[in-house]
Amino acid sequence: MPKYQPEQFEKKWQEKWKQDQIFSPDLDKAKKPYFALMMFPYPSAEGLHVGNMYAFTGADIFTRYIRMQGYDVFEPIGLDGFGIHSENYAIKVNQHPSKLSKVTEERFYKQLMALGNAFDWTRTVETYKPDYYKWTQWIFLKMYENGLAYRKKAEVNWCPSCKTVLADEQVIAGKCERCSSDVVEKMLEQWFFKITNYADRLLKNLNSLDWSEKVLTAQRNWIGKKEGINITYKVIPNNRESHPSQARVPSKVKKIPYASLDFVDEITVFTTTPVNFGATFLVVAPEHPFVQNILNPESEIRNKIEIQYAKINEIKKYVEEATKKTEEQRKNEAQKKTGVFTELYAINHVSGKPIPIWISDFVLVNVGTGAIQGCPGHDYRDFDFAKKFGLPIPRVVTGANGEKTPIEKREDVVEHGGVMVNSDFLNGIPFEKAMQMTMDYFEKNGWGKRVVTYHLRDWLISRQRYWGPPIPIIYCDTCGTVPVPEIDLPVVLPYVENFRPTGIGVSPLASSEKFYKVDCPKCGQEAKRETDVSDTFLDSAWYFFRYTSTEEVDSPWMLERVKKWLPVNTYIGGAEHSVLHLLYSRFLTMVFKDLDLISHFEEPFARFRAHGLIISEGAKMSKSKGNIVNPDAYISEYGADCLRLYLMFLGPFEQGGDFRDEAISGPQNFLRRVWDLKEKIKDLAPSEEDKKWMYKAVEKVGRDISNLKFNTSIAKLMEWLNYLSRKKSVTKDEYKTLLLLLAPLAPHVTEELWSQIGEEYSIHQKPWPSFAKKSFVEEIVTIPVQVNGKVRAVISLSADQLSEKEVVGKALKEEKVKKYLEKKKYKVIYVKRKILNLVTS
Repeated sequence: MPKYQPEQFEKKWQEKWKQDQIFSPDLDKAKKPYFALMMFPYPSAEGLHVGNMYAFTGADIFTRYIRMQGYDVFEPIGLDGFGIHSENYAIKVNQHPSKLSKVTEERFYKQLMALGNAFDWTRTVETYKPDYYKWTQWIFLKMYENGLAYRKKAEVNWCPSCKTVLADEQVIAGKCERCSSDVVEKMLEQWFFKITNYADRLLKNLNSLDWSEKVLTAQRNWIGKKEGINITYKVIPNNRESHPSQARVPSKVKKIPYASLDFVDEITVFTTTPVNFGATFLVVAPEHPFVQNILNPESEIRNKIEIQYAKINEIKKYVEEATKKTEEQRKNEAQKKTGVFTELYAINHVSGKPIPIWISDFVLVNVGTGAIQGCPGHDYRDFDFAKKFGLPIPRVVTGANGEKTPIEKREDVVEHGGVMVNSDFLNGIPFEKAMQMTMDYFEKNGWGKRVVTYHLRDWLISRQRYWGPPIPIIYCDTCGTVPVPEIDLPVVLPYVENFRPTGIGVSPLASSEKFYKVDCPKCGQEAKRETDVSDTFLDSAWYFFRYTSTEEVDSPWMLERVKKWLPVNTYIGGAEHSVLHLLYSRFLTMVFKDLDLISHFEEPFARFRAHGLIISEGAKMSKSKGNIVNPDAYISEYGADCLRLYLMFLGPFEQGGDFRDEAISGPQNFLRRVWDLKEKIKDLAPSEEDKKWMYKAVEKVGRDISNLKFNTSIAKLMEWLNYLSRKKSVTKDEYKTLLLLLAPLAPHVTEELWSQIGEEYSIHQKPWPSFAKKSFVEEIVTIPVQVNGKVRAVISLSADQLSEKEVVGKALKEEKVKKYLEKKKYKVIYVKRKILNLVTS
């Protein structure tokens, strides 16, 4: 009998599948279309590691199962090859990215082919090829034409290592999501997309999506909707004689009676909880225009107040130090609470009292209005600030137990709940209701206006790098900003020998006169091209549309194809893309719908599932730790099917697992046993007991694969194989069913064995086994057997064999149970249909 030797048949079947195009559906004639997709990879390393293979394997198993349900499944593949990831790799290996892309394309596709996935290899998409990025540039033009793309000078996130700007979503805890360098802020002229126009729609639609909950939560938090009120305070000069306790600086200022003071400026604060009877100070960000007015000797404020140079210098020094810090540094240092008093006051509308205005770097100019009102009795941050600088901390909300005593320590602070006290017309009113009444009161008096704010900011798409689609814009001294005519697309990325980032805020394309010198499309005069390229996440925000229409040359996609195949039925990928690729793809799809570029949907992915991560020997895989696992060696030694089974058996797909060499022998032995079982096939009919096992396996494996529970589906197959192996012979019906159930998980060996037993090619075009659901399907009961509380075996019996005597009798035949009961007396504790515990004396 020939042995199980996967190297003799795996490549054979891979080549035949590709040659026969059995996984390439007719996209126009398909009757039951199902678009199944795994996020395409960055070709930004020597190749795919087992963590990548883990994700692709799980997605492929599900896809193969869906195909066996009778669907015309479309599972395409491509490479997200433009962008900083691939360019950084090119720099590392000292190769030009245009040349390296050809190498990585061959390498990555070869690896994916070796894994045996059922890809449609006739419709690959590579984002770095002109026939693709022509349409990325076309999308930019559509955004620009419809007022959704704009250019402005702004403080942006700058990675000094990658030497380019980053979108907010690409900064994780103050560090570059790609290289982990500390991100700094830099003032640059940049292109943005108005994703904020879609903030509310992006948020509301989350309620109807069948997505992994952690991804939905991440998007809700990132969009960050808040409903509150903007309150405008009138600013007056300081008055030490009337309010000595609140003037906490030693400088001498002009004494002017309070009644004669004019308002010199306004400051607007945003709050969701206007506890204004407890507001005792304002704090503005160092970059706030109010601060700039104080420092500007020519400003209107400076003409209305007198403030000593010592104070001006103190403020100036504080502002300079604060603006040297990154936003993340300021967040991290917020607990220290630094600040400087301006010697100016605002009027608290409801108390009529002046309250001091401070400057502090814990307030960020781009969050809310860049100014806050301090209510220290009811906000921990405000309490810390007030304590440090000796500002009043009144109580205006009762404590958890109805306390009305003064607030003296942090534990006394009440952020929510309670009822109002010391608050005039609000006294005795529950907190939440009082907040709404306060907003009503402020709007009625013209002191404030209800607003909705979002954490989400516009998508910064400019990149000062080389390897990306040039932004299709031309600048003309006469005509201004001019979009490249569609007929001139693509704006081809030229070959630039020195492609490395400059670090000075411009792309390497700025060094190529041949590229940037161009005639204006409108007036014909000499003009200049935009030299920035667009964010790689723009490339990937629409690639799934292109898969349907790769042969189309006159438009990015065929509308009828899109109607037939989109939205994607099931999308699988990493949760780390929650607020990057997934959010951007949703945004662009909504834009396409609004621009009538598509018609019947506005959400790109009907179902999304996040896969887990693979670690190695207990640690996250990284080159610095030397624990990157290359799948090639494992495929070569054990075969692709063995690796696929091992990866899927590590744990729940959404959680991942720990890759350890010694454990791969288990799946290998399992496949050998499946292979050897062929020799036991007899031309017999299955018994009733055989049918019960078979039907139970069909039900369990199918249900688990459909829910991406691959580890438990494999466990069920192992259990059934144990049953089959104990028999003297197996029926062909049983063996065929075993191969069909195993086919999505181990496609090569099942195809080979299917052929060897004389069945028609291909097993992957056969339907999933079906059966008439009968009562006996539920009659097999699995019972764990414990010895002294520890599970030593699991036994399966028919429902009519569940008496204590029968269960104990079968348990005592298990070797592992007998081992722990040797010559010992035991007590039987049996819970019918649930568990058997044998407790020794």
